[in-house]
Amino acid sequence: MNAEPALHHLEPAIRRLNKLAPLTGEEIAALQAGTGLAHRVSAHREVMADGEPVTGPSLVLKGWACRVRIFRDGRRQILGFLLPGDLIGLCDQPEPLASTMVTAITEVTLCPAPHPVEKGSRLATAYALSRALDENYLLRHIGRLGRLSAYERLIDWVAEIHERLALAGLATPASFPMPLTQEILADTLGLTSVHVNRTLQMVRRQGLMDVRNGRVTLTDPANLRRLVESRPTRVSASLSTQDLAVSAA
Repeated sequence: MNAEPALHHLEPAIRRLNKLAPLTGEEIAALQAGTGLAHRVSAHREVMADGEPVTGPSLVLKGWACRVRIFRDGRRQILGFLLPGDLIGLCDQPEPLASTMVTAITEVTLCPAPHPVEKGSRLATAYALSRALDENYLLRHIGRLGRLSAYERLIDWVAEIHERLALAGLATPASFPMPLTQEILADTLGLTSVHVNRTLQMVRRQGLMDVRNGRVTLTDPANLRRLVESRPTRVSASLSTQDLAVSAA
């Protein structure tokens, strides 16, 4: 892949990591150098197989991917999404193996993530906070599937994705891209496609949000979050509540 367009796609990743820990010029240069080895994965193709050896961390530059578990009868549960600026294969254990399959939803551009020059560096801190956020999103998803109604699941998931895309500068205060089918939403929220369709119609009638042409528009973002008691995600006292909040500006 040509390094120049890959370098252009690096901006959301740098913005996200910079929010987690302000990077040095040397660390940004190391991230830029990694784009020279960027590669694309076509939509619906496997990025990483379940149980595959993990050779090193990769940075998502562009596109949407997901962690997914497919059962013997063909049923599918999407466990979480990987968005621009997220890291895949960030592991500390020896000889790591992938715990789930990772699949590209859209065309995805990835590049190697540089190793921090030293423990405690800003890049190392950003990576550690990114890993903590991944865990937080997973725990949130467990709670969402276990105890929330279909209506609440959809709203809570929308609030999370809005926050995550805003962290990378890919969302406005009232809208964000969402290149997902109702089938994918169903496999994410543990519902049927019919149930997802009815729930989307309900929130549209209530004037909370609208989903069309691959974009979510939030009519009243603050009220939407209040309905599910959604607050800015915090995984460290070093991050203020403003660091991960969706700006109202």
